[in-house]
Amino acid sequence: MNNVPSLASKSDVQTLSELRSRLAGPVFVPGDPGYDEERATFNLNTPLTPAVVVGAATAADVQHAVRFAAGNGLAVATRGGGHLQPRTGEGQLLLTLDRMTSVTVDPRASSVRITGSPRWGDITAAAGVHGLAAAHGSSPTVGAVGYLLGGGMSPVLGRPFGYASDHITSIDVVTADGHLRTVTATDDSDLFVALRGSRGNLGVVTGMEFGVFPVATVYGGGLWFAGERLAEVLPAWRDFAATLPDAATTSISVLRLPPLPEIPEPLRGSFTVHVRFTYVGPAADGERLLTPMRALGATVLDTIAEIPYAESGTVHNDPAFPLPYYDRSLGLRELSDATLAALLDLAGPDSGCPLVAVEIRPLGGALDRTPEVPDAVPSRGLPFQFFALGIGGPDTAPLLHSYLATCVDRLTPWADPRSMVNFVSPEEGRTPAELRAVYGADLYDRVVAVKEKYDPDNMFRINHNIVRV
Repeated sequence: MNNVPSLASKSDVQTLSELRSRLAGPVFVPGDPGYDEERATFNLNTPLTPAVVVGAATAADVQHAVRFAAGNGLAVATRGGGHLQPRTGEGQLLLTLDRMTSVTVDPRASSVRITGSPRWGDITAAAGVHGLAAAHGSSPTVGAVGYLLGGGMSPVLGRPFGYASDHITSIDVVTADGHLRTVTATDDSDLFVALRGSRGNLGVVTGMEFGVFPVATVYGGGLWFAGERLAEVLPAWRDFAATLPDAATTSISVLRLPPLPEIPEPLRGSFTVHVRFTYVGPAADGERLLTPMRALGATVLDTIAEIPYAESGTVHNDPAFPLPYYDRSLGLRELSDATLAALLDLAGPDSGCPLVAVEIRPLGGALDRTPEVPDAVPSRGLPFQFFALGIGGPDTAPLLHSYLATCVDRLTPWADPRSMVNFVSPEEGRTPAELRAVYGADLYDRVVAVKEKYDPDNMFRINHNIVRV
């Protein structure tokens, strides 16, 4: 099944015509108007080149598409927000679910029901009307389903409440046999456990229900220091981060921002150290916690204030528009003085660093707690997550790949084999052995057993593919 056939023969065209007749949504093939828009990803360096795209309008459309793919020997990919597309592939069937997207909030149950492919900004706005907050990631434009299937570490609610996937109560998924299943902790529980942490390996998720939290406001934002002060800011921030309660979260990023008009002054074209901070609680208590960082004095920009939770995406200020980029990540077990010295060499004023962002996220808090229902999230107990990103197209790839690899190599003495699944880049997890190291042997092998039960022919392989080593 790894040799993807063409759909050019007469018999295949008739089959495609039959597929179209069964669908409520549209079908696109290369050259059709709308094909390029339908296959577009957020990362312009990871284009998808499917043989056929199904713009599913209903769950039944997804079932028909999966059965068509099985009959034609096609791999199946799903595009959500398109931020992480680890395998571009060629010739697959691509499913897009935007046409069936919905968000329904049940304020009495503190839960949200989603279908299709909503972005976190949609969910945050809908929940915020009721004074509720979802454990979304740093960017409002990320697709909710892919994020949740990767565990989902919220930079605001993760340390207080755990991984976002901990709070999923049911998942609607079309498996490789074309069946639509609603799986829970008690129904098809093996699939429910394995879905939460394995991303797109086990089927096409068409809907979910998950819990949200009574958080209407958050105290947070960013402190941007001049990049030349990195040697001073970095150890102060590390020590500050170690003192924080579970209700508080921080991270740090060394930024060399391009001079793009979309970036506001005074950050446009600047070299800064961005300290992010959020606190779920009274603003006065959050401000007291922030005292050690305030003591560092002058900032380039200070945006920390009490804000509606719906505006929490401004804390990281991730790009809201598609970009060409390359990235790498690494789990870290410690931030010793030697680790910080390596980071200073890699990203400091004299490093010649070509990367836009080099960041560290401390984890801990409720992210370390075992969930009530087991899952496949491999990063519980991981102390820190390293992430670095460079912006540029194929012409810059050799330089950026080389420097990103240097970052990983230099930090390897302090590396932890675990990593957050949503941070594993296209350059990582390329082989089953590499992925098995990320998950750990026992967890990986348990997910493989579920994969072989529900997707024995590995239809869902345009991803960080979990297969037997």
